[in-house]
Amino acid sequence: MKILPALLKTMRPRQWTKNVLVFAAVIFDRQLSITHPVPLTRSLAGFILFCALSSTVYIINDLVDVEADRQHPVKRNRPIASGVLPYPAAIAAAGVLLLFSLPIAFWLSPLFFGISAGYLVLNIAYSNWLKHIPIIDVLILAAFYVLRVAGGAELITVERFSPWLYVVTTLGALYIGFGKRRAELSLLAEAANSHRRVLSGYTIPFLDQLITIVSGTTIVAYSLYTFSAPNVPADHTMMLTIPFVLYGVFRYLYLLQVKQAGGAPEDLIITDRPLQAAVLLWGLSIFLIFYIFKLH
Repeated sequence: MKILPALLKTMRPRQWTKNVLVFAAVIFDRQLSITHPVPLTRSLAGFILFCALSSTVYIINDLVDVEADRQHPVKRNRPIASGVLPYPAAIAAAGVLLLFSLPIAFWLSPLFFGISAGYLVLNIAYSNWLKHIPIIDVLILAAFYVLRVAGGAELITVERFSPWLYVVTTLGALYIGFGKRRAELSLLAEAANSHRRVLSGYTIPFLDQLITIVSGTTIVAYSLYTFSAPNVPADHTMMLTIPFVLYGVFRYLYLLQVKQAGGAPEDLIITDRPLQAAVLLWGLSIFLIFYIFKLH
């Protein structure tokens, strides 16, 4: 019975928080309505399918990286690396998840199936080759976030979804990705190269420069979205959400450089109360502006 908890841990339920980006289209296109449940239902199905696909990728990654994980101070405790989850069980689970997710994705939409398949293939390419190339590795990680947003947009009939959100998603993902590399480099110190080959192409000062560039550009891009997107209130009320984005960006930078955290961003959103508060207040303000006040 230890296999099931080990399998669930390998599937990384905490990482499923990234898949909420599938809901970006239905929320920001202002189609979130209990009186018209179809867009929300299709987005929920897309979220579940991306959870299944991402879990498949995590299982495959752990199978591919098992030897490197055994040399890592933290990753050596992963179920496959530690031997708790046998290889055959992991391979079988990955196969079942694929057989579940891909046919349903095609049934929902052939283009959504294409996005899902592209997400899967790009992940495999990343695991085997692209993750070893500095800068490219983080750009590919950002692409995974954008594909989630694109998948969600494909599942509904988009009316006024702003392209600015793709830009903000890309920049925000780059910010998190470079932050994660910085945290890994700081944690592993001199042994970094032996645990993750791509870290030999980075230095902390270089990553700090990249983080500064991307974080500032993220704030500018989001600010431009709040008053230039086609479906935001004409009186620029959406700009009231900018302070929450500012605080979230600054808080993550504080956690990176002062608290030496950030190696697992998905854990920060679950454990860091100030960051949680910023995200919740940002989400609440968007909901009030788009759906309660309904200002135009």
